[in-house]
Amino acid sequence: MAKSKYPISKEFFPFNLFAPPMSRRFVLLAQMGMKTPKFLWKDPQLKVQSRWIPGYQGGEIEIFILTPEGLSEPAPCLVHFHGGGFVFEGSDSHFKLAMTYAKEARCKVVYVRYRLAPKHPFPTPQEDCYAALCWVYEHAAELGVDRERIGVAGDSAGGTLTVTSCMMARDRHAAVRPLFQLLVFPWLDGRNNSESYRKYTDTPMWNSTLSKKVGPIMNPDPSATPLAYRSPVEAESHADLPPAYVEVAEFDCLHDDGVLYAQLLRDEGVEVEFHEAKGTMHGFDTVFHAPTSQKMIAKRIAYMKKMFAGRI
Repeated sequence: MAKSKYPISKEFFPFNLFAPPMSRRFVLLAQMGMKTPKFLWKDPQLKVQSRWIPGYQGGEIEIFILTPEGLSEPAPCLVHFHGGGFVFEGSDSHFKLAMTYAKEARCKVVYVRYRLAPKHPFPTPQEDCYAALCWVYEHAAELGVDRERIGVAGDSAGGTLTVTSCMMARDRHAAVRPLFQLLVFPWLDGRNNSESYRKYTDTPMWNSTLSKKVGPIMNPDPSATPLAYRSPVEAESHADLPPAYVEVAEFDCLHDDGVLYAQLLRDEGVEVEFHEAKGTMHGFDTVFHAPTSQKMIAKRIAYMKKMFAGRI
């Protein structure tokens, strides 16, 4: 149990008291038990399709394509990267979010099951997600997707993968250039020396103690991954990146990652919409129906709708 010394809202009970264990053994055991929830296939308002597509270095990754009933095509599309410290599959709440985004923002959602550490450490998650983004763009006609309205979103580790996918598209002069990047309590600073990192060592759901433990599992050989793709705030340039929605949790060791990234983008003239969710901890939207979760989810959806509408 995490120490309950932070004024985190009780609406997140019991997760406002919980921090997971972290070890290589725990990760491997947890990975064995994580499955795609059955409710993904049971929403009458959504058509869900599973596809296997090429990933990094000849591997394959699974994607789920979520299409709301009655959606006009070619439709806007959100490529969604779940969080989980680069070691855990998406939780039920990640799938609920993807389903809600599709229905409420009236877009297709491509949910990406990138490969996980320790079997697939950096840079495999980054490269898998970039490959998925490119695949969606290249198969847009087949998918009924508008190539000019492809956004990218992710929380926590998925926020990292959102940013690195945008950076890779820019750096590699790819045909796809995402319309926006939507980041929810993202991990973006590999230096691990921010004020929030030093301060929040025992917060619930995630904290800097856990970050230290997962680091050698997800990134055992830092030299294998370019600096920008393992610590995006340290990239040489943040110019020519998509507009961003950046949301941070108040009591989160990653709080300052989002604050710094938003400022780096603004310094380059990139449009940023920034929100701090008060009284929250990392991963607060795991409690999907909590009032604060619903309020912040509504802000994300409003941003997506605004961005998608601007390119019709």
